[in-house]
Amino acid sequence: MVKVGKWIAKHKVLVLLIGLLLVIPSVIGIAETRVNYDLLSYLPDTLETVKGQDILVDEFGMGAFSMVIVENMDMKDVQKLEEKFSEVEHVKDVLWYDDVADITLPVEMIPEKYRKVFINGDATMMLVLFDNTTSSDTSMEAITELRKIANEQCFLSGMTGVVTDIKNIAMQELPIYVVIAAVLSLIILELTSGSFVVPFLFLLSIGLAILYNLGSNIILGETSYITQALTAVLQLGVTMDYSIFLLNSYEENKKRFPGEKDRAMGHAIANTFKSVAGSSVTTVAGFVALCVMTFALGRDLGIVMAKGVIIGVICCVTILPALVLFFDKPIEKTQHKLLLARMDKPSAFITKHYKLWTVIFLVLLLPAIYGNNHTKIYYNIAESLPSTLDCNIANDELEKTFAVGNIHMIMMDKNMDSKQKQQMLNDIDKVEGVKWSLGMNSLIGPTVPESMIPDDLKKIFKGDQYELAFVCSEYGSATDEVNAQLAEIDKIVKKYDNTAMVIGEAPLMKDLQDTTDADLVRVNVISIGAIFLIIMIIFKSISLPIILVAVIEFAIFVNMAIPYYQGISLPFVASIVIGAIQLGATVDYAILMTTRYQRERQHGKNKMEAISIAHKTSMPSIISSGLSFFAATFGVSCYSQVEMIGSICTLLARGAIISMVVVLFILPAMFMIFDKLICVTSIGFLGDKKVAKAK
Repeated sequence: MVKVGKWIAKHKVLVLLIGLLLVIPSVIGIAETRVNYDLLSYLPDTLETVKGQDILVDEFGMGAFSMVIVENMDMKDVQKLEEKFSEVEHVKDVLWYDDVADITLPVEMIPEKYRKVFINGDATMMLVLFDNTTSSDTSMEAITELRKIANEQCFLSGMTGVVTDIKNIAMQELPIYVVIAAVLSLIILELTSGSFVVPFLFLLSIGLAILYNLGSNIILGETSYITQALTAVLQLGVTMDYSIFLLNSYEENKKRFPGEKDRAMGHAIANTFKSVAGSSVTTVAGFVALCVMTFALGRDLGIVMAKGVIIGVICCVTILPALVLFFDKPIEKTQHKLLLARMDKPSAFITKHYKLWTVIFLVLLLPAIYGNNHTKIYYNIAESLPSTLDCNIANDELEKTFAVGNIHMIMMDKNMDSKQKQQMLNDIDKVEGVKWSLGMNSLIGPTVPESMIPDDLKKIFKGDQYELAFVCSEYGSATDEVNAQLAEIDKIVKKYDNTAMVIGEAPLMKDLQDTTDADLVRVNVISIGAIFLIIMIIFKSISLPIILVAVIEFAIFVNMAIPYYQGISLPFVASIVIGAIQLGATVDYAILMTTRYQRERQHGKNKMEAISIAHKTSMPSIISSGLSFFAATFGVSCYSQVEMIGSICTLLARGAIISMVVVLFILPAMFMIFDKLICVTSIGFLGDKKVAKAK
């Protein structure tokens, strides 16, 4: 590897030229990679609700719908508005009360069943049906066009509106995330590095790595908006350590080889690759653990971030060395005193009072575990957006005016007996929280021959194999009430037709909850198991992986317990990914200190000396790393209006600091208490010394 390092150092201009040329395909790749703004589309294809959505598109040419509330408008004007809506591209149909009654009839003469569906006082409701799926570009374009046509008396609710608003916010905020993360990271680096120029080179190298990573996402076809938003922030936070390590190694090797900068950098690259390749494995393992989720968002984020870490390592030993050598003179001219140069006194205080930190650890352990296990999670995607957005204003208006929380769809065998269809809907009407049900038979009567059914109704309700019915619920999505209601409705429809399906926003969110609850356990078990195995192999020890993983898991418990004691609910995505990411990204702090502790024990130091040296030498790197991770994520957590993104960044920022503090205070105490056990259960921990002589 030294030869490769020397080659890179010697051909620094060529390396930089190649690095800059790679920006071109990366930018093209970014432009060609579609961003998916609908989290529900990541549910497994095997779910009945997802299969039902596909059938809806294939058979009925309809994949999504929006409920439109029109207030204080004459019926004739509403009808004109309906006609304008119908003309919008990708609007399949508009279902309104003029489909079942003449608008010249007085409202009082309309049967009560239809009146409560479409009219309430001065407000009327229509159902706009789209010809594609909820998150398709065409459906989002249609909802944008409908909003332009509608005036302030109109409110367009539904999942497509939510997805459209997420897209609009994400597109506005994404560039600002990168700027905030870069500026705050730059401030931290300026305070913790030894040169004013170095932080800019770090950010340039990592910035190129981020571009390469985002550009290479074209091989995936599309990525979620959460992955797109977090990639730059996370990659900046978790790969900054590698840059710091390279520079430190270069400075050390310059002393070994005075006047031979290329040679010094060659050795620095070799040393860095060995160390960084090892430490990055745990970070990659944390992200790869997300790939086991049945909810495909985990795979999306896991693949992109694991790829990002690997690209970050490559750039650290190619692009960054070339930059450092190219700007070597400005680096030397802008040297300044290190802020974290002397850590002897604080380190001595921490290691001396290890019993106190052990007591604090034991006192906090149970509240941390309890809080972690009882933090409330919410699954309603609209709740993660500001209440001032069009989609949430419309949803609130729908609930306030018509007391409608959801519209479910029932997909049944079209050859089912008409009387049975009506009886099934009558049974559904009796379910608690159901306001009304509406099928083709409801509108025309069960005795009307099919040949006499108007074509515009047929194309809405009848497909090749299935027939549709709509069920209105007063319960909102992702609530215990609507989930219980769905279970009851599903039981009823299966009694009449075992091939029937209940689909829609609320059923999808119920499946989302069931799927991600199982994923949370799976991801945590696999990430802990993988990192345990990696640490066991690195240190050839049984006890050290238990201690190191336990220390970081304690930090994660503390982090996740804080929202519980604050009375805050977390979006489901944050609760799933934080454990694997925090464990994978911050266990390196513990590995760094453990490596030095092992080296000192092998050199014959007693446990107090070894722990003291390991602590004070590791402290600057751990603090610098923790603060860099914090800086990269904290600003985004404060700025983002999308809570799915903001809450993940809040947990990561806080998690970086908590992990840093726990490693600096608790880990040395664990070494002091379990030193003898570590020596006995670790192969070659004392080097040539005999285990029996462990002090």
